[in-house]
Amino acid sequence: MPVKIRLQRHGKKGKPFYWIVAADARSKRDGKYLEKLGIYNPNTNPATVELNVDGAVTWLQNGAQPTDTAKTLLSYKGALLKNHLAGGVRKGALTEEQAETKFTAWLEEKQGKVQAKADGLSEAEAKAKADALAAEKAVNEARIAAAAPAPVVEEAAEETAPDVEAKASNEEE
Repeated sequence: MPVKIRLQRHGKKGKPFYWIVAADARSKRDGKYLEKLGIYNPNTNPATVELNVDGAVTWLQNGAQPTDTAKTLLSYKGALLKNHLAGGVRKGALTEEQAETKFTAWLEEKQGKVQAKADGLSEAEAKAKADALAAEKAVNEARIAAAAPAPVVEEAAEETAPDVEAKASNEEE
């Protein structure tokens, strides 16, 4: 039975949410699966990927073929690297401890990169909010400044009023 590691779509229209599953290649996209390996939510930034790495490695060692997108997600979470290291252990190129050390170091580096991206996104969001607030303050100040000349116009009207009174007193004489 040919097995594929692929995505199974869930969620509502326009808001996809995927399960990462090991399924028979002949089954439907959202049909029966053999094992659920994790989830993938592309709606968040950065995308949320939760994966049972050991389960995925087991399926890869048994011959399961990941689809292109699933392969990208497995690589992102380190399942392909762990499978590669396990192959090195089987061949005798590495010991189990060396493989685990390399995988742990890779995970820490990857976590640092993801955290840096999340921090950069939050900084960009905070900067955008600050810029929007500054623009809003500028608009409010302009609006206040535009409203301030209105009393000046009233003063001009008062200045013309004595002229009318003076003309009226001239006419009486």
